[in-house]
Amino acid sequence: MDAPMSRVVKSMSTERKMVQERSEAGEAPPIEYIVKESQCPPNAQPPLTAPLPVVHLGQPDEAEEIKTALQSWGMFQVIDHGMPPSFLDELGDVARAFFKLPVEEKQKYSNIRDGKFGIEGYGNDEVIAEGQILDWTDRLFLLVQPEDQRKLELWPTNPNSLRDVLHEYTRKTKKLVKNVLKTTAKSLELSEDFFISHLGDKFSIFARFNYYPCCLKPDLVLGLKPHSDRTLITVILPDKDVEGLQVMKDGEWIKVTTSPHALIFNIGDQMEIMSNGMFKSPVHRVVTSPDKDRISIAMLCANLPEKVIGPADELVNDMRPRMYKNVKVKDYTEVFFQRFYQGKRAIDWAQF
Repeated sequence: MDAPMSRVVKSMSTERKMVQERSEAGEAPPIEYIVKESQCPPNAQPPLTAPLPVVHLGQPDEAEEIKTALQSWGMFQVIDHGMPPSFLDELGDVARAFFKLPVEEKQKYSNIRDGKFGIEGYGNDEVIAEGQILDWTDRLFLLVQPEDQRKLELWPTNPNSLRDVLHEYTRKTKKLVKNVLKTTAKSLELSEDFFISHLGDKFSIFARFNYYPCCLKPDLVLGLKPHSDRTLITVILPDKDVEGLQVMKDGEWIKVTTSPHALIFNIGDQMEIMSNGMFKSPVHRVVTSPDKDRISIAMLCANLPEKVIGPADELVNDMRPRMYKNVKVKDYTEVFFQRFYQGKRAIDWAQF
């Protein structure tokens, strides 16, 4: 999950303690983090466990593998993505090193400036409503693409390799996403450039470094509340040692397992709209551990704010009528975050 693309508003709690500080102090989660019974707490029932489908990029049946995975799961894992394990380990290591810095050092990159909550920087949930349930996570959130819109003053210089590693990962991810989107379009019998032509070369990519501290009461909180992404597609580098991602499939929560150094491709609401519901944006969440912290890195790829998206004409017919109206990405983003903080989905707003 990401954050609004252009909104900077006052937070109701600009001095809230970071989740990591609470965890390291051995504090039990305060009431504002405790999930209500009606919101399906993580201990409601033990989740099933299953491996994500694997897509073999560059193989003759890759389009069919993507189509099958996205129709059944809304996500898949890729092992043969071309990024060396050592490079992905380095990315995870610099992320962990950043979160292990003293809080005073991290606050140099705070997402709260002059008492206002901004979309980029280091921080945690914005509080916009009384009684809002907060996620047990801290994060570093940065716009990485287009390059000329980067706010480098919010890019940490400690560890000193973070900027270079993130720049290289962005470059590799952009290339990989374009290849996957071409195959995804072909799987729907669309022109292979259908999604890419909508995105344009300067499409938005946000990097979200997620840090999920261990929690004394993991059965009472969620690292990330149930949601679907507002993106076209999201690429996730999961923690290779600690699981936590769960996806809703066929009405049940499934604990996701992946191969070491695999990347997870997760489609978002924009893909559901443009595919006319052929592919469903999966609802997913993150749970916490009582004794292990967890790191993940999500690259959130989306159409630009002024872009208008809607179902592909080729996917609308008498057998499958148009399911979604045309929407401006900027408008959808606003609705998305209003509903996310209420624990609701925005995709319903875009339906006919």
